[in-house]
Formats: sequence, structure tokens, C-alpha cells
Amino acid sequence: MKVEKNTPLLELLSVMFENSSRRKIRKMLTDGRILVDGVVVHKAQLEVEAGQIIEMVSKSRALEDNPPPRAKKKSARKLKIIHEDDHLLVVSKPEGLLSVATDRMEPDTLHSRCINYVREEDSSAWCHIVHRLDRETSGIMILAKGKWQKEALQEQFVDRSIQRTYHALVQGKPEKNQGTSTMYLLEDRNLRVNKSKKSIKAAKEAITHWRVEDFDDYHSLIHIVIETGRRHQIRMAMRELGCPVVGDEKHGSDEEPGRLFLHASSLEFIHPENEDPVRFESPIPFITK
Repeated sequence: MKVEKNTPLLELLSVMFENSSRRKIRKMLTDGRILVDGVVVHKAQLEVEAGQIIEMVSKSRALEDNPPPRAKKKSARKLKIIHEDDHLLVVSKPEGLLSVATDRMEPDTLHSRCINYVREEDSSAWCHIVHRLDRETSGIMILAKGKWQKEALQEQFVDRSIQRTYHALVQGKPEKNQGTSTMYLLEDRNLRVNKSKKSIKAAKEAITHWRVEDFDDYHSLIHIVIETGRRHQIRMAMRELGCPVVGDEKHGSDEEPGRLFLHASSLEFIHPENEDPVRFESPIPFITK
């Protein structure tokens, strides 16, 4: 197909393959079956210029021309990878590690470890932080390998379409087996988080859904889904229940196990490249089965 005027690639492919769904067309792009002037392209929103030629090749030729990359040799880094593709890096952050450097420019963060990892094969590669976890919290995080992937994922966080699941081991047991905590939080100059009134301009809404998953005479394992991503919102919600997270001295815990027992256990979202729903999980490190 010869392009008559500048048009996004996905629109042109929708005309070429009018009986195919957009998902199928995106799969063709992902599989390396679409060529523009003889060059394989993957980006659906690429602006194709007038006079350029679009063609589709067979699956066998695409595989022959673009064989799967060799598995990366695992270096001696401290990085637990859950999933990796050309667009995303999904990892599990250990507790006690910053997601990204602060103004103090800490040299060892999850972000720096991920950058070092992708640069093992390409010295110009980069990872973009999409969201963060508190230093004390462990669990799953997404990093984007390109700016547009980062923006697409952050849009999902803004419109609250990403499902974020956490697990917390708390002291005691809530009176009810499930519920929703809705409060307004205010962060002061010293980064302390306090409950606030809705009328305070700087206060931010925090919505936390929770249910008891297991319990004994001393502790409860709480399954948590958050709609908003406010700093310390889960820890504040558990404190309001009278069941502080184990190890959370800032919010009422009188146990000192050596870590905060809060873990980001799963993320569900739409993959920015092919719009497929995906789910990734990180095992809870303080629970043995």
C-alpha cells in the first residue's frame, strides 16, 4: 500500500485490514510483520508520510528476519525481575531500598539498579520511573523503557484504572472482616503524614479497600486494594482500624521485627503497546505457606 497523505500507521492498517480487530493489528506490529519502506516498525501511532510503502510479511519471514533476542546473562546485581519486554521492566523492590534518589542523590536505588541492568547490553538504554513505593515497603513496581510508555502508564494511574493490590500483616484483628477507608491526608514540611479535613486545600483523598484474608490470636493478614496512591495511606488506614501494620512504629506498632510488614503483591493494567490486560504478582516475603 502506497500512502497518499501523512497518516498514523494504525489508521492506515485499519483500512488495509478492515476485517481485523485493532488488537489483531497491534499483534501484527508486535510480531514484526509490518514494514514501512522495507523497515520493520512496531509503534502503532507512527506518522507515516505520503509516498511511503506499507506491507505485511508472513509470520515465518518476520521470525526469520527478527529472531527472538538471546536471554540476558544475569549479572551479580541485586535485582529481582518479574517480567521484561521491549517496553516494560517489572521488578520486585526489596524493603529498605529507595525507589528513586532524593535530593541527597543516593547512589543505590531501585531506579539506578534497573538502569544499570538495561545498560548491560545497550549503554544508551534508560528506564523511567512510573510510580513509587515507600522505602520501607517491598513489592512490585513497573518501569518504562521509553517516554511514551511511561506517559501511557501514568495516565492509567491518574484515571485509577490500574488495580494495585497489597498485603499487610497487622497487629490484632479488625472488628469487621472487610471495609473501605476514605480519609483526607496532609503531608507537612517534614514529610509527616496526618489525617486532615476535606476542607483543607492541600489535603488529598485516600481510598483504601481491605478485607481480612487470615488471622490468629495476635495478627491478621489483610488484602488491600487502593484507588489512590497517597504516601502512607495504607499505614494510616490500618492505624484508623486500630490494627497498625507490624513494624510501623510511626503509626502505632509496638513490635520491632526489623522491617515493615507491607508488600505490594500485584498490579493489573493495560499494556501500553498492544492494549492487552496484564497481571503481575510478587510473592509476599513475610508469609510462608
